[in-house]
Formats: sequence, structure tokens, C-alpha cells
Amino acid sequence: MCLLDQVLDWDSDRITCTSNTHRALDHPLRAHGRLGAACALEYAAQAMAVHGALWQPRASGAAGFGLLTSARALHLYVARLDDVEGELCIRAERAYADARGALYAFTVRAERGLLAQGRASLLLDAGSAPVNADGGRA
Repeated sequence: MCLLDQVLDWDSDRITCTSNTHRALDHPLRAHGRLGAACALEYAAQAMAVHGALWQPRASGAAGFGLLTSARALHLYVARLDDVEGELCIRAERAYADARGALYAFTVRAERGLLAQGRASLLLDAGSAPVNADGGRA
């Protein structure tokens, strides 16, 4: 599922993307005839993933694997996204990163203003994460 339409700009610390997919009737995250504002987190997570791929492309050409491990200070300023006019502008700024993970702050905006903001932690290259006794990833 790719929700982003384009990357407007990026550098080693931040990325800005746009999307018009939030009004699509066949949006994969729509439920009960609407797209809830919490889906802004998925837009932000996709921007973070694109940023990681641009910032540190894998030499082998194989896609890396990552997990969104937590969202903090998530503020939603609207109840839903599907009734927001115009395109979404998604901005993610990396606050910290190492070989194991990254921490980003993000905003999702539209013409009418700020729709959502927060922070997200990512586990990178999760395929190499330790395995628990029950077979799940640590």
C-alpha cells in the first residue's frame, strides 16, 4: 500500500511528501465509510520509510525492513481525513538514528492547517532482531 504521491524535498534530516489519496473511496484504511484521523500516522510512517530509503540506500538493492514500534505525543486536530479538502503535506524530521532504529517527529497538514502531529520510533532491519522463546521478535 503506497499512500504518498510525491516527495517534494528531502535532506539528511527531513522529508516533505504530498498525498491526495485520503479522499479515495477505495482507500485501504477506510472503515465504516470514513478515513479516521489516526490514519495520519500511516502517512507519516510511509514518509519516514521513504526518507530512510533515500538517506541510506541499501547496497544490494534489496528493500530493508522496519517496524513502527511506538507513537508518542500523537495529537489529532480533526476527526477524519477523508473530508479534508486539498492535498496532505506530510513532513517527517529525524531526531535520532543509529543502525538499530530511528526517532522522528512528524506533522500532517492541509490547506486548512495542522491535522496531526507526533513522534514515532522505528526499529530498523527488524529481520535481525533477537527472537523470543515463543518465536516472536524481541
